[in-house]
Amino acid sequence: METITEDQKVMTAKKIKKMFGHINPKDHPEYCPIKDVMALASDKWSILIIIYLGYYPVLRFNQLKKKVYGISNKVLSERLKLLEGDGYLNRKMYPEVPVRVEYQLTDFGHSYLEKLLELTEWVTTYSDMIMANRSRYSKQ
Repeated sequence: METITEDQKVMTAKKIKKMFGHINPKDHPEYCPIKDVMALASDKWSILIIIYLGYYPVLRFNQLKKKVYGISNKVLSERLKLLEGDGYLNRKMYPEVPVRVEYQLTDFGHSYLEKLLELTEWVTTYSDMIMANRSRYSKQ
């Protein structure tokens, strides 16, 4: 496991200050970039939708539903609309009977997918340690 140095901690703090230091919660208590943007992009269903659309270039609603195990039609529909609204994916409807609707990631969605994959790689690297920590914690 890599050791985090004091310099790395200082650089991280500077990045956070640069990103959020200009926001005064007294002026805009309702605005938080993390809550407003990341809440949708980082919920368990949206992450799975984005990952599957990264693996399969185009998916229809029912194909996505089968892949994202456990999601309801209502939640899938809501997440797809929100992800489309934020620009992560495109929805293409074909004038057929029955109507055929396909979803695919936008370039913006692909750029987010790259960051998700970095996080996934980190989780894969440290999952054994996390599980061991959980086990030790539960025995306390």
